[in-house]
Amino acid sequence: MRPRRRGVIGERQQRGIGGIGRYYGVPMTALAHDRYCDEVVAQAGMLTDVLRGADLSVTVPTCPDWTLAGLVRHIGGNLRSVETAVRTGTPVEDPGGRVPGAAGPGGGDPATLEAWLAGAAARCAGTLRGAGPGGTARIGAYERSTAFWARRAANDLVVHRADAAGAVHAGYTVAAELAADAIDELLGMAGDPQIMGSSPGVAQLRGPPRSIHLHATDTEPELAAEWLIELGPDGFTWRHGHGKATAAVRGPVADVMRVFYRRLPAGSERVEVLGEAALLDFWLERVSLS
Repeated sequence: MRPRRRGVIGERQQRGIGGIGRYYGVPMTALAHDRYCDEVVAQAGMLTDVLRGADLSVTVPTCPDWTLAGLVRHIGGNLRSVETAVRTGTPVEDPGGRVPGAAGPGGGDPATLEAWLAGAAARCAGTLRGAGPGGTARIGAYERSTAFWARRAANDLVVHRADAAGAVHAGYTVAAELAADAIDELLGMAGDPQIMGSSPGVAQLRGPPRSIHLHATDTEPELAAEWLIELGPDGFTWRHGHGKATAAVRGPVADVMRVFYRRLPAGSERVEVLGEAALLDFWLERVSLS
């Protein structure tokens, strides 16, 4: 699997907002701000459970630039960057870089590293909760609401926990609403011209009419865990719903989410790919986050 370009650490796009990707349909409400704050702590705890007793020097197959220890430092650095930007109101120009403590503890003691991650998660969640969803913070080139950063921090952990589980051959489960929200968020960021929508890869999605359908097979109807992505000359649109498509992915929502984030091969026995698999590969090569 090729290394992916670095992503940001969304608010869902509404009908007609500009960019190469647009959302059409009945807007779903993202999870509550406090839920995202809770998940930052909970997901960090589940991540350390996966890592306990593991060799942290092994390479993470889905993020081959990192070892497990490097993955933990990346996550913790992002959390400290979010916390610093929200708490101080000062832009963090170099996420995970010049923020105090962002590099993590010296040495390679796993218990010390796990405690550092847990502390970063708790502090980040507390600051985000105290700030509420309506504030703003700038990290790197992106100035977004605190609601955005809480969602991004929680989903970043959801996805990177899948990386860690894959590296140590552990099982992976996630609440259905979190997996579905992570798919929504990635689609929103792909269509945001300030995040991914202006990238050369996403621009290549323009072309003849084609479509991709994602279908979770294990969720209740009210979650609306189906997505129809329609590509065309102007880019792509997406909506929640069922429809005949050029390519389709069916399976448990956690596995559909992992495929969509390139944390699980599309050829995995855990999902079913129907239609033109090459179109799904085409999309995945161009829309991804590290």
